[in-house]
Amino acid sequence: MIGLDLSEPRDVCPWSNVPSPTHVLAPSTECLRPWALIRRCGVLAIMLTLAVLPTLALAQEAQEQGPAPLTARDQKVNAAIEKGTNYLLSQQGGGGQITDRPQHETAMTALAIMALSSVGHQPIDDTREGLALRKAIDYVLRDDRVRDGYYGKADGSNMYGHGIVTLMLAEMLGMGVDEKQDTMIRKRLQDGIDVILKSQDRKKGNPSHQGGWRYQPGSNDSDLSVTVWQLMALRAAYNDGLDVPKESIDEAVEYLKRSYKSGRDAQGRPVDMNSGFAYQPGGNPEYATTAAGLLSMQVAGQYDAPEVQGAADWMLRKDLPPKRNNWFYYGTYYYAQGMYQRSGKYAQIAELEVPKVLLPRQEDNGSWSGDDTDRAGRVYSTSLAILSLGVKHHYLPIYQR
Repeated sequence: MIGLDLSEPRDVCPWSNVPSPTHVLAPSTECLRPWALIRRCGVLAIMLTLAVLPTLALAQEAQEQGPAPLTARDQKVNAAIEKGTNYLLSQQGGGGQITDRPQHETAMTALAIMALSSVGHQPIDDTREGLALRKAIDYVLRDDRVRDGYYGKADGSNMYGHGIVTLMLAEMLGMGVDEKQDTMIRKRLQDGIDVILKSQDRKKGNPSHQGGWRYQPGSNDSDLSVTVWQLMALRAAYNDGLDVPKESIDEAVEYLKRSYKSGRDAQGRPVDMNSGFAYQPGGNPEYATTAAGLLSMQVAGQYDAPEVQGAADWMLRKDLPPKRNNWFYYGTYYYAQGMYQRSGKYAQIAELEVPKVLLPRQEDNGSWSGDDTDRAGRVYSTSLAILSLGVKHHYLPIYQR
C-alpha cells in the first residue's frame, strides 16, 4: 500500500487525539510528550522551509520577469503555424468539413481538428478557430459519416482514415461544447474502437502479420502505416478509460517489433541496433515507417525497448529530408513527435531540424505541398506540418511524455 498503512500498530499520545505512527515520528515506541513533539515538528518545519525557500524565490523571480523572450526561430515557427491554421480555416466547407478535394473528407477533417487542437485551439473558444472546430466535430459526428462504427467506408479512406478519426475522437473526448456532444463523441469512439478490435482479431495469412491492420477491416495481412494509427487510437481510448483490452495493445506492439529489421538473439532481442522499422515484416527500414514505429512504440509505453533505441539512433544518422521523399510529411510528423518522446539529444536535434525542412516548403497561402500532396491533398500535408511544428506545445494527451 502506498502511503500510511492503517493496519500497523500505533501509539496514541495521551496529550492528543491524533494517532502517530511510531516509525514516522519517534525512534522508539515511547510516546512523545508535547514539548518533544513540538520541538521535533518545529525542527522539521524549519528544515522544510529552508529547502523550499530558494525554489520559491526562483519561481517568484521568474514570474516577475515574465516568460522568456522568443527566439528568432520560435517566432518564425509560430508565424508558420498561424499561416497554416488560416489555410485550414479557409478550406472549411459549409457543412463543417475541412478538405481541399472531394475525397477522404471525414479523415481529412479529423486530421485538421487534431492539427488545430495541437497548437492550443479548443471547440469552446469564442474565436474563428473555436467555431471552426465546433463545426468540424459536428460534421464528423453526422450519421452519414459512419456505417456500423466504421469511418472508412463513407469517404473511401478505409482503415487508414478510420484510425485517424478514432484517434481524433479519443483526443477530443471531454472537450465537446456541451454534454450532448461529449456523449456522442464517447459513443462514436467506442464504436470505432470495436471496429478496430474486431479487425485485429481476424486471422492473418502470415503469422508474422498477426496483431496488425491493413486497409480493409477484413484484410488477412497487415502493414505498419495503417497499424500505427489504430494502435495510437487504441492507446488514447485506453487512457480515456474506454473498453480496450490491454492484450490488443500488446499484440500490436509485437507486430511492430516483428517489423523492426534485425535478427534476434536467443532471448528474442534485436541484434542490429542500427536499424529501423519496415513497411511490413521482412522488409527494409524507411524514413517514414521508422519514424512511425518510433512514436507508436513509445505511445504504447515501450520507451526502453531496444527497437526504440535502435530506431532513434538510426534516425540520427539519416539526412532530413531523406533523398527519397515518399510520404515526407507523414514521416516528418512521426519523426518530430517520436524524437520528442525520446527526449534528450534526440528531441534537441529534431527541434532544430524540423523547422529547417518545413519552413522553406510552406506556400504563400499558408499550405504545405509536396509528394504527399499529390496523393492526399494540401489539408493532409498542412495538418501534418502543423502537428510537426507544434510538438513543443504538447496540448494533445497522446503526444505528452
